[in-house]
Amino acid sequence: MDAGTHLDLEITDVAHGGVFVARHGDERRVVFVPDTVPGERVRVRLIDTSKRSFWRAEVVEVLDASPHRQPHVWSQADLTVPAENRPGGADFGHIVLPEQRALKLRVLEDALARIGRLSIPATMEAAHTGASGETESADGTGWRTRVSLHVDAEGNIGPFGARSHRVVPVRELPLATAAIGDAAAALSGAQPGRVDLVQPADGRVRVIARPDAHARAARPEVVTERVGERAFRVDAGGFWQVHRLAAGTLTTLVGDALREVGADPEGWHLDLYGGVGLLAAAIGDAAGPSARITSVESNARATEHAGHNLAQWVGARAETARVERWVADLANNASGDQRARLARGVVVLDPPRSGAGKDTARAIAGLEPDAIVYVACDPVALARDLAEFRLHGYEAETVRGVDLFPHSHHVEAVATLRRTGARLA
Repeated sequence: MDAGTHLDLEITDVAHGGVFVARHGDERRVVFVPDTVPGERVRVRLIDTSKRSFWRAEVVEVLDASPHRQPHVWSQADLTVPAENRPGGADFGHIVLPEQRALKLRVLEDALARIGRLSIPATMEAAHTGASGETESADGTGWRTRVSLHVDAEGNIGPFGARSHRVVPVRELPLATAAIGDAAAALSGAQPGRVDLVQPADGRVRVIARPDAHARAARPEVVTERVGERAFRVDAGGFWQVHRLAAGTLTTLVGDALREVGADPEGWHLDLYGGVGLLAAAIGDAAGPSARITSVESNARATEHAGHNLAQWVGARAETARVERWVADLANNASGDQRARLARGVVVLDPPRSGAGKDTARAIAGLEPDAIVYVACDPVALARDLAEFRLHGYEAETVRGVDLFPHSHHVEAVATLRRTGARLA
C-alpha cells in the first residue's frame, strides 16, 4: 500500500515514544498513529509504508472519540490546526491527565515485561507537593522552568514542529511557567540556533542565546536552585530538572528507597551520573553527616558545583570522569578494604536516556553494593538495565513511576534493587 492512502482504523494500544497502535488487514500490520487515544476509531493518511514490520500514519478525522479525549491543552497543537503548524513537545496533551498517567504506566509495565522479561509490579504518581507547599497544577500545565526554543534562518523563533526539525512560531507556551511564557513572547532578533529560557529559584528568567555561528562563550552565570531548605549551585545553562517540583520529588523518592534499604553510615556510597549532587545529598541525608559519598559526573562544571553543594559531608567527593570508565576501573582495582565498604554502601545512578548499558551495569554489580537505586527517564532503557542487573544478582521488587512531564509521553521511574546473590550469568 502506498503513502497517501486513507484508512479507517481502530486504535488498540499505546506504544513507547508517544504514538498509538492500530492494526490493518488480515496480516494485522502494525500502524503507528500519533494524536489518538486507545479505543478510538480514526481515519488516517499513511505517510510511511517503507518498513515491512510497521507503517506510520497521521490522523485525518476522529470518527469515534474516546471519553478520555479533551481539547488540546496547547491550542496550536490541536488536530484542528494544520499539521505543519503544530508544535511538538505535548504529544499527550489531547488526553485527560488521569488517563495520560494510566497510559504511561502501561508503557512502563510493557517495557518491563516485553523488553526486560521481568515480572515487576509498577505504580505511577504525580509530582509531589514541594516543601514550600507548591503542588502540581490541576490541569498539569505551567510546570516547565526550562525551555529551549529554536531560531531558523528567517528569524522565526519557536519549538520544532511535531516529529520534525521545522521551527514553528507559537503564541503561547502552556507547559511553561508564566514568567517563561512572558519572556518567550518578548524574544526578537535572535541569531539562527537556539535560545534557552531558564527560571531558577529566584524567579527571574535568564535568556541564554546559543547561536549556530561560532561565538566566544560567555562565562556561565551561576544560579541557585532549592530543594526544601537546601541550596544547590548550578550553571544557569547547566542541567537541572525541568519540572518545578521534579528535584524535590526525586529527592523524596530516592530518600524513600534509601530508608527502605538502609544507608549504612559506615558504607561507601556512590552517586553515578551525579550532576551537581542532587541525589548525593539525598544519600547524605539518609547515611548521616560522616557518610563516605563519591559523586561521579563527566561534566567538569557540574562536578565543581557538586563539590560545593556537598561540602557539609566531610566524606563526600565529586569526581569528573565518564561513569563507565570510572566504575570499571574501580571494579578492577579496588582494595579489600574498599570492597568491604562498597559492600555496605548503596549505588544511586541516574543515567541518560540511553541507560547505563550492559558493561556499566555489570561493573556496578561487580562492586557488590548492598543495594542499587536506579533513576530512569526511559522505560525501555530501564527494562534492559534491570534485566542485566538481574543476571548479576540484583533484583527490583517494584518500580515507582512518576509523571514529571505532564502532557508529553515522557516518564521518570525509580527502582530499588536488592542483592540476591543469585547470579545467572
